[in-house]
This record gives sequence, C-alpha cells and structure tokens, in this order.
Amino acid sequence: MATRGRINIRVNDSDRELFDRAADVQDENLTQFLVRGGQERAERLLADRTNFTVDADDWNAIIEAMERPATPKPELADLFSRPRPE
Repeated sequence: MATRGRINIRVNDSDRELFDRAADVQDENLTQFLVRGGQERAERLLADRTNFTVDADDWNAIIEAMERPATPKPELADLFSRPRPE
C-alpha cells in the first residue's frame, strides 16, 4: 500500500495508553492498529448508508415501480429546454 500522507492526531494520556496496549495485544504497531480500526469503522459507517435490507413485499413494490413506464412530466420538459444559467 502506498502512503499518501501523514495524519497527526492528539490524544490524552489515557487514550494513548489504551491504544498502545491494544496494539501490543494485536501484535501491531500503533499506526497499523489505528489505521485498521479507522478503516473498519469507516467501512461500517458507509455500508450502513449504502446497503439496506428490505422484505419481499417491499422488494416487489420497488421492482414494480422500476418496471412501470415513466410518465411524461411537462414541467421537467420545460425546465430542461431552458438555457443553462451562467
């Protein structure tokens, strides 16, 4: 993995001790431990906002809506026919 840059953080003494101890238990250096933890949290956070589960009834309703032919919207046609604002 190529390094892109440096991230500097400030932590209080008790947090630093906690991180150091946990990194030792994982047999990682502090950077590896903090980066891995940050990556895992970021992936969970983003997955929670991009992946979701729906039941069969909701899924069928979504599919029906997607398969339904689009209805023309004169307001949108008018909007898109106007010149782009500068």
